Amino acid sequence: MNKRSIIYLILGFVLLAGTVGIFSSRFDLTKEKRYTLSSSSLQVLKNVQKPLMIEVYLDGDFPANFKQLQNETRFMLEEFRKINSNIDFKFIDPIKTKMSQDTLMAMGMQPSILPDMKDGQVRQIVIFPYVALKYQEFGSSVPLIVQQSGIDATEQLNKSIEYLEYNLISNIKSIAQENRKNVGILINQDELGPEEFQGFMQMALESYNAGPVVPEQGDELTQADIPKLKKMDALVIAKPRKPFTDGEKVILDQYIMNGGKTLWMMDAVNAEMDTLTRSKKIMAYPIDLNMNDFFFNYGVRINSALVKDVQKFALLRLVTGEVSGNPQYTSLPWPYFPLGIAENNHPVTRNINPVKFEFPTAIEILERPGIKTEILYESSPRTILKTVPNYVDLKELSKPDSIGVNERASDSKIFAVALNGEFSSAYANRSERNAYPDFKPKSTENRMIVISDGDVGRNKIIKGNPLPLGYDLLTNQQFGNEQFLRNALDYLLDDANLMELRNRNIEARLLDRQRIDNEKTNWQWFNLLLPLAIIGVLGALFFLLRKRKFA
Repeated sequence: MNKRSIIYLILGFVLLAGTVGIFSSRFDLTKEKRYTLSSSSLQVLKNVQKPLMIEVYLDGDFPANFKQLQNETRFMLEEFRKINSNIDFKFIDPIKTKMSQDTLMAMGMQPSILPDMKDGQVRQIVIFPYVALKYQEFGSSVPLIVQQSGIDATEQLNKSIEYLEYNLISNIKSIAQENRKNVGILINQDELGPEEFQGFMQMALESYNAGPVVPEQGDELTQADIPKLKKMDALVIAKPRKPFTDGEKVILDQYIMNGGKTLWMMDAVNAEMDTLTRSKKIMAYPIDLNMNDFFFNYGVRINSALVKDVQKFALLRLVTGEVSGNPQYTSLPWPYFPLGIAENNHPVTRNINPVKFEFPTAIEILERPGIKTEILYESSPRTILKTVPNYVDLKELSKPDSIGVNERASDSKIFAVALNGEFSSAYANRSERNAYPDFKPKSTENRMIVISDGDVGRNKIIKGNPLPLGYDLLTNQQFGNEQFLRNALDYLLDDANLMELRNRNIEARLLDRQRIDNEKTNWQWFNLLLPLAIIGVLGALFFLLRKRKFA
């Protein structure tokens, strides 16, 4: 066998192997590398130690725009399976397999009903765009469609494709990780009760080990609680009403210095909507939690003036009349409930529903060396500050943009900030350090989030039953509070840098519909005649060459 024959044999084997799929390779030539998995995703996938089955309920007869989501999902799952043989997947048509909607809804899947035009008739198609993850005895459902209000269906599908990798990888990490991180809920400061905080707890337990941190001695944190705090990767402080003692502040300071992450939901003013609804008028007054110097050290000051946003606000639904004994409700603008609408690309706030704040106050940022401050939410430029003590009256609903007593127009005010960097202890040069064993004057790279509203993580309770976090029963609106706090925890505890995937931007290269309509016939004829012309030219060329050779 000569050298040329060996080369032909090798090339033939390579071609045959590629044809039957013994090995294959793909090249990502897109500008944004949309078909290349991130290093964070690769790390998560390689850590799946046992069989993971992914069931995709996105198969069957549905509109063409969902076909793109189906294809993108299939392609990504094929990549997952190549990286780790423990991962497998299958597509399921729940209609064809005659799965009952009750079974699917019991798995946490809500149906989507889509209109479809076929043969001149409009019909309704029911689909369940979800993924079910099954790992050992655990299971979870993952929505493939991003739930965000204020965008059309096309944009919603584009965003769903953008977040596909993050949605799948983050949920695979949650269900398959062997050691979950611990989240402690501080409860010794008269924080939110179990019923009021149930929505947050259910959300946190999906990805973390979450539970209360109860002081060992009395109702105050002491050094006896240090071993328990060291086991907590993050600490949540939700609407404390009792002042912190100096001893507690030293313990919390050292918890942060030793790498503990903190999520603060703080009220600086006492103003409750339940009381206002009953009495129509309340006196709002400042709350002294003895934490001003604590936050000042980290470059944050929570002021006590109430923020009224007369441009971005939630609606308050009240009884404004009665007809034949039936109450008549009206939704009115309530500037004390400003909406947090993300205006940047921070991964905590990007592309989620507006977050509802209730009687928030303003956060002032102070420069501190080594600490980077990122604004998560702020009010609109049409903001009014109300100095307290002061009255809050339901009559303000009639003129939400009017400036009352002890009120003044202001610029945008901050509601939530993320701090990251190397934090310095507030007690490094104070005598309190001597009472703390193994005192640490400075932290390594750390993070914290401060929110100037204690009710942002509070779910409503109707007749003793907790509602989903962020859901307003009267206006039937689902705000983004749950997703915001979920992202906040993920941001604080994200060692794999998965949150970077939330900032991934995939450009939608859409076709020009007008040009398609104008040139449709030309391109149809082009596609029909061009292959015939190529075949004719090749046939004529072959005939001429054959005639020349054998003539």
